[in-house]
Amino acid sequence: MNRTTPQMRDFAERLIAHETNGNKSFDVKLPAAFLVFEKLRPQLANLMGSTGFRALLTRSLALASAEVPWLRAVHVKSDGTLEGLEKFEAQIDLDYFFEGRVVLLAALLGLLVAFIGEKLTVQLVRGVWPKLYLNDLDFSKGAKNEKTK
Repeated sequence: MNRTTPQMRDFAERLIAHETNGNKSFDVKLPAAFLVFEKLRPQLANLMGSTGFRALLTRSLALASAEVPWLRAVHVKSDGTLEGLEKFEAQIDLDYFFEGRVVLLAALLGLLVAFIGEKLTVQLVRGVWPKLYLNDLDFSKGAKNEKTK
């Protein structure tokens, strides 16, 4: 997986739009724009343990950094939270910041689908955001190892 697939980007954009009510320029500190990760963290840590979640997020960050270079300065702390985001509050364009968020989340979702499958990934996401509409997601075009239905 060198680049995030359009399907995973769509999935990530839906989650972010739902979480932020579609508002890209909300009045919070930029690191809070990564709230989706904070909401997913307990669910994923429950599924794979804290160490497993950190490893998954670290790998996602490495993959996303290939597409969005400013993410190379972000690190996963021992508690599974992201550090280094605050450095970019005034340094980069807001759209580029949000692009990093989408790519990082898409990488995480792509790894989840690869490891646990699309059904369990969608079920996990629905556990956090039960009102999010996901019935029309199509992972089959981007997943090489998953059977299409």
